[in-house]
Amino acid sequence: MVESANSKSYYVIKSTYKYGKHSSEVAEKLGTLTELKQRLGLAEESDVAEWAHGYIAELNQKEKEGKLNVVVEYSPRKQITKDEQVLYNGGYLFLQRIYRELKLNSTCAKIAEKYKFGFDLDSILSRLIYGRVLFPSSKLTTCRLSEKLIQPPNFKLPEIYRALDIICREADFLQAEVYRNSANVSARDTGVLYYDLTNFFFEIEQADEEHELRQYGKSKENRPNPIVQLGLFMDGGGIPLSFCVERGNMNEQLTLKPLEKKILRDFGLSRFVVCTDAGLASEDNRKFNSRGERGFITTQSIKKLKKHLKEWSLDAKGWKVTNDPEAPDEIHDISELDNRKDDQEAYARLKGKIFFKERWINENDFEQRFIVTFSLKYRDYQRKIRAGQIERAEKLIKKGITQLKKVNQNDYRRFVKKTSTTKGGEAATKEFYSIDGDVVAEESQYDGFYGVCTNLEDSAEEIARINSGRWEIEESFKIMKSEFRARPVHLSLDDRITAHFTTCFLALVVFRLLEKKIQGKYSAHELIEMLRTFDFFKVKDKGYAPAYTRSDLTDALHEAFGFRTDYEIVTNKDMKYICCSNKLTRDI
Repeated sequence: MVESANSKSYYVIKSTYKYGKHSSEVAEKLGTLTELKQRLGLAEESDVAEWAHGYIAELNQKEKEGKLNVVVEYSPRKQITKDEQVLYNGGYLFLQRIYRELKLNSTCAKIAEKYKFGFDLDSILSRLIYGRVLFPSSKLTTCRLSEKLIQPPNFKLPEIYRALDIICREADFLQAEVYRNSANVSARDTGVLYYDLTNFFFEIEQADEEHELRQYGKSKENRPNPIVQLGLFMDGGGIPLSFCVERGNMNEQLTLKPLEKKILRDFGLSRFVVCTDAGLASEDNRKFNSRGERGFITTQSIKKLKKHLKEWSLDAKGWKVTNDPEAPDEIHDISELDNRKDDQEAYARLKGKIFFKERWINENDFEQRFIVTFSLKYRDYQRKIRAGQIERAEKLIKKGITQLKKVNQNDYRRFVKKTSTTKGGEAATKEFYSIDGDVVAEESQYDGFYGVCTNLEDSAEEIARINSGRWEIEESFKIMKSEFRARPVHLSLDDRITAHFTTCFLALVVFRLLEKKIQGKYSAHELIEMLRTFDFFKVKDKGYAPAYTRSDLTDALHEAFGFRTDYEIVTNKDMKYICCSNKLTRDI
């Protein structure tokens, strides 16, 4: 109550704590004593005081229960404060929860204890990870955009570059710790490990003699830029396990064993099956994974087989059907499959089946099991792709060819041939282009066939199932390149390059675990776009009002993570509770 010469007024005073200081502010004006007596129908001042105390007790109880309405006043004539930020991103809150469950903050503390540096590695590493998902950009821009997060950073740009040196040195330790702590987030399927390699190009056109990693090498894009190679191990559940960064001109088949030895040494794993594509399946790598309790499954190009194995693989007879009680076991000649087209129901069922044949082969005293599968669905898919490429080649011929050089082995221009004679055999005055029927026929004979080599004795169906999981590692590379924009690389020093890919790897682990939380119901692109627009409008001294669109996806995230931000306003107290796992250096 405030008493003046002519009246007594009642106010609700709220205690506050901002910027490390206790203070108070007027939360609500209740009115003068005369007004309250008249409005409440009370006669005595003591009755008004008793009512006021009861009203305040009710407000305290509502605030404690989170049921107190927030009243905000805006003036149409009052200008907003200059340079005051009011829009914040909260999408990182979900990434932050996984970051903490992986105990990366504790890992950073261990590293800090080892080196005794003065900057906050936890704050820097977490923002580099969040930034790679939310606003992938340079370190300079990441430092600036980190101010858009509800919890502001407490570091400067020079400290980021100092942290990169530490992150590079401790890359192996970070990977091992993340794997060890990942059981807090999701069960890890380490019975099968997938390995693949991709390359990232640099935004320069010359290799660097002073630094080892940035070198010219084989690139699918055939860009005139030096590259660096990234090898990635992924577990059977689609979660990245470990990575390596190799120089651009290194033989890709030599990258597998060193990284696998690191997994054997640092991760405590010894019993697993390594699944790779044909490009990484050297005989040396297969032998290495035939030791101890390890195994291998690798694709085998039928085109590159010896003549007798190729003929056996493509022979229409001798096929079996994968285990299915309804499968037509009487079909052992796949040339008869198209004869079933008249029976649409039966043919549709056949298109869903996998036919296989297998044998053991022994070369250079190394025995392995060779499985060939055939699928009508896969055959029709390859034919559809080729038909589209031939159509493009025909359009190119009609339009007039100016360059026939192929960019890669899958370039549609491979179907175009050039002749220098007319149909009558006379010398041609100009070049003549046409579709090369021999190339089409050569490729068509392999439609629907797929080869796999292994040292396992599991059923062919199980081997095919395991091998089919390789698509997830390809998707991981796609996410890094497209969504995380990890290329082109703008760094030159080897330690900075390694640190860059370390943060990309950690961001990929965090994001993949986030997908697991919502059971993979949404595409990576949908999820990332939602996180990037998961914004809040800051209501001064009151809290945060959601500026995002509530959807099934936001509902799924809130339910999976056990907190909600989709109320009309999230009070400062509630937002601090959500963020409590972070060691804040500033009030939010």
